[in-house]
Amino acid sequence: MFVKLSNLELKDEEVMEKGAPKLCMRALPGEGAERSCAFDGARVVLMPITDAAHVVHGPIACAGNSWDNRGARSSGSQLFRRGLTTDLLENDVVYGGEEKLHYALKEIVQKHHPKAIFVYSTCVSSLIGDDTEHICQQAEKDLGIPVIPVNAPGFLGDKNIGNRIAGDVLLKYVIGHELEPIAPYKKNPRSINLIGEYNIAGDLWGVIPEFESLGISLQTAITGDAKFDEIRSAHRASLNVLVCSKSLTNLAHQMQRRWDIPCIDASFYGIQETSNALLNIAKALGDPELFLKTQKYVKERETFTRTKIAHYKEKLAGKTAILFTGGIKTWSMVSTLKELGIQVLAGGTQNSTPEDFKRMKAMMDPTAHIIEDTSADGFLKLIKEKKPDLIVAGGKTKYLAYKTKTPFLDINHGRKRAYAGYQGMITLAQAVDRTVFSPVWDLLKQPFGEGGSRP
Repeated sequence: MFVKLSNLELKDEEVMEKGAPKLCMRALPGEGAERSCAFDGARVVLMPITDAAHVVHGPIACAGNSWDNRGARSSGSQLFRRGLTTDLLENDVVYGGEEKLHYALKEIVQKHHPKAIFVYSTCVSSLIGDDTEHICQQAEKDLGIPVIPVNAPGFLGDKNIGNRIAGDVLLKYVIGHELEPIAPYKKNPRSINLIGEYNIAGDLWGVIPEFESLGISLQTAITGDAKFDEIRSAHRASLNVLVCSKSLTNLAHQMQRRWDIPCIDASFYGIQETSNALLNIAKALGDPELFLKTQKYVKERETFTRTKIAHYKEKLAGKTAILFTGGIKTWSMVSTLKELGIQVLAGGTQNSTPEDFKRMKAMMDPTAHIIEDTSADGFLKLIKEKKPDLIVAGGKTKYLAYKTKTPFLDINHGRKRAYAGYQGMITLAQAVDRTVFSPVWDLLKQPFGEGGSRP
């Protein structure tokens, strides 16, 4: 028997592998309650479009709980960070919220002058039957800007479902819909799209200088620090580079079918993975001169970066870590920690592809533990058993680490530092060094004195 998911076929034993990410695409009662819903997953993908307004058609809690919970950064407009909602109340549930949405869209255009508006359906607006798509069509005619419905109410499933819906929205309403189409149609040479790059903490800005040094142009990132018109022209790139393997895989496949844009996977975390990414991009662009230039360039950058982190690597040699993250970081952070001399004692994921999971296992020591029990109790038992020097995970694991007085480094979307690219590797080495060797951990482990105080 095979389970088919997004053109991926997996045998039963692979699906049931202990610790592997769950592949069920439906929302099950009570399952995944601690994770994001489809609505939030759609917002994750679309909200980094900086000059667009993002309107949540639902109760204010839907907007509040999902607003600004990721560190996507912008070099220009900050409009995307405004929390806009129709704030549906009890009366709206009874009488409908379509009129309220219509007036909200008019007010947003008058006050903020966005390039486009994305309107997100929620569980409430969907269940009461509001025709969001019709309202958006009418508003687009009246207001003269794109008004795009995003039909991803939370009850459809988890965050990954929302990611895929957002990719479908971009295909249907944005990519290829240029204001003034260039004729005849042609691709821009040496141009790439970074798909699934959301510029968390400025990660995108850490790799753009490498592209510029090599003469590779970034058509757009989908969607980190992106402008609406840039995404409209994404179909003119010569290559798609998928940097988050689960979030927008279908978008990359559809762009390949429609516009014959080839796609490769890449990671920009760690020295070796960054070099591999640049070399693979140069190779995929089919430019021999660019490939030779890239070979020379990555050698120089590797030497420079390793020199910069040598001091930290010497201090961190022999330290141990537990790693729990998602997406491409599932395996690339194993490689990155090894480059700092840190051994991964246990690793796990809840949000990645089976390929990412297998790659993580292959990179870790055969004796390393695969995390199966991801509950709070399971993590506490694992930390007590392994006694790591460092926990590298997302913000939800932070308080478990602090409870056990274990150094913690946030690697997911809540962080404030950029870790992508060669410069990002230097920043990561510095952050790990500060975290592991902070004097606070020794102070916390000292016994309480009289009166409940520590010395």
